[in-house]
Amino acid sequence: MSPKPMVRPGGRSARVQEAVHAAVRELQAEAGRSALTVPLVAARAGVTPSTIYRRWGDLQELLSDVAVEHLRPDTAPEELGSLSAELENWAEQFLEEMASPAGQSYVRDALLGDPDGTNAGQCSTYAADQIRVILDRAAERGEAAPDVEKVLDQVVAPMMYRILFRPGGLDSAYAHRLVREALEGY
Repeated sequence: MSPKPMVRPGGRSARVQEAVHAAVRELQAEAGRSALTVPLVAARAGVTPSTIYRRWGDLQELLSDVAVEHLRPDTAPEELGSLSAELENWAEQFLEEMASPAGQSYVRDALLGDPDGTNAGQCSTYAADQIRVILDRAAERGEAAPDVEKVLDQVVAPMMYRILFRPGGLDSAYAHRLVREALEGY
């Protein structure tokens, strides 16, 4: 395991990361994941293989980094006017994305190339931040709500377990049931 250097936001380091991530996404779309190699990615990105090895360590850590970036939400949860509606909508979208074949692949990549748990922690933070937005809105409307950890434990954790180990029955009804159970008493 090679240590990941601190990266400045912007500058050459950001351009290299962007080029390498884009190369991985393009090559996966063109040739499939199994065809990826560090030299192939490096050539497409316009960097040397040593740049990739120095920054990411190996192909699996690079794929993990790309997966975590892909799993980052790009918008705030939709505002629907009530805690239950917003949390059910978010949970349904989260489940749909994570349970899709592409989502499952990204989740596996994020975990496989993550020897120290940093990427898994980042993915957890993404979910917690989205849930916090929903809970903060509920508080602003005067609605009683559970805390972020309860929603993670009772909604996100069971979904992720099922996605990884028991993928049957993953539909909107399942997501809604988890949310209703998490909100009981609130």
